[in-house]
Amino acid sequence: MKKIIKQIARKFGIEISRYNPIIYEKKVVSLKSKNGNKGNVLLSFIIKPFLSKNYNEPSNASHIWECFQIAQTFLDLGYSVDVINYQNKNFIPKKNYSIFIDIYTNLERIAPLLNKGCIKILYPILAHWLFNNYASYKRSLELQKRKGVVIGGLRLLSSNQSIEDADCVISKANEFTINTFRYANKPFYRVPQITAVLLPWPQEKDFEACRKNFLWLSGGGLVHKGLDLALDAFSEMPDYHLYVCGAIQKEKDFEKAYYRELYETSNIHTIGWVDINSSKFIEIANNCIGHIHLSCSECGGASVLICMHAGLIPIVSYESSVDVHDFGVILNDCSIETIKRSIQEIANLPAEKLRWMSRKAWEFARENHTGEKFAEEYKKVITHIIEVHRDKKGIS
Repeated sequence: MKKIIKQIARKFGIEISRYNPIIYEKKVVSLKSKNGNKGNVLLSFIIKPFLSKNYNEPSNASHIWECFQIAQTFLDLGYSVDVINYQNKNFIPKKNYSIFIDIYTNLERIAPLLNKGCIKILYPILAHWLFNNYASYKRSLELQKRKGVVIGGLRLLSSNQSIEDADCVISKANEFTINTFRYANKPFYRVPQITAVLLPWPQEKDFEACRKNFLWLSGGGLVHKGLDLALDAFSEMPDYHLYVCGAIQKEKDFEKAYYRELYETSNIHTIGWVDINSSKFIEIANNCIGHIHLSCSECGGASVLICMHAGLIPIVSYESSVDVHDFGVILNDCSIETIKRSIQEIANLPAEKLRWMSRKAWEFARENHTGEKFAEEYKKVITHIIEVHRDKKGIS
């Protein structure tokens, strides 16, 4: 992924570097199309990879490639592209835009300032803010009742009217996330979530030996992501092993509250942050049968897809927002008993069944969740949206 990002940056003529956050939130990067002059597109996403050199993002940087690819799609179609950071609260449009795309709250602020013919597209990277905040508070309250602690670091989102101001929505997630926005009655278009890995099939994996080993891997917001639930479940199942990969030490409240489970429980192995492109990650994945993802609100959980690329069987909450079909498990709820029962059911399947589910998960990720697939589907969706609005808004 780093190599691909550098190649794309060179194509744009961009040097990648560390950034000054105060500067980049006020910057605008303008990219000119070499395929004509159909109009201008405003993209409110992440600007830092467009600005700089020696950009040092961790290897799970699919969002960087994604942002580049969205811009490249419009350049290929003959549109020039202005890129701003999604946290830019100062940008005022000074030209006419054919299309405006935003991932969060800029749409609400900028929409009234745009020319009348502009197509306004919400491209959310999270579920609707109201559901997200409700779910995050609910998880924290459940933890308080279960363990008698309150842990900070909630993943709360700012209230906004972006969906109300959008003409349509492009979503990387499944029906769960889409349904949190349905009330606004806006047209939805789906594109595949992408990941920063493309891993080989683990041909030599011993499914008999690893049937009782499971991986928890996710990003920040450990209560939001359900690590507490996984730890509580495995602490009651000494014959089953949980390998924990994530930036645990960045959330001191959580680490303190769950110190015994994380570091003093023999069947729980806390590894910490791991590079998903490393041989260490492949070694961990090949020693596990499944990936546990218990988030209370997502927009197409990338961690689940990364682990599917590694051949792990997904055991996920409905709110993880990933389709797992017949090769995975969507939990009816995230109670400790349900988690334990699902883990035991997977572990007790015949080795050949486990191999089949693992292979199907890997094949599904390969077929549907790659950069190439995203680029193909995104271009189809954007072309369709432009065609739908051509007569309505008079764009090229």
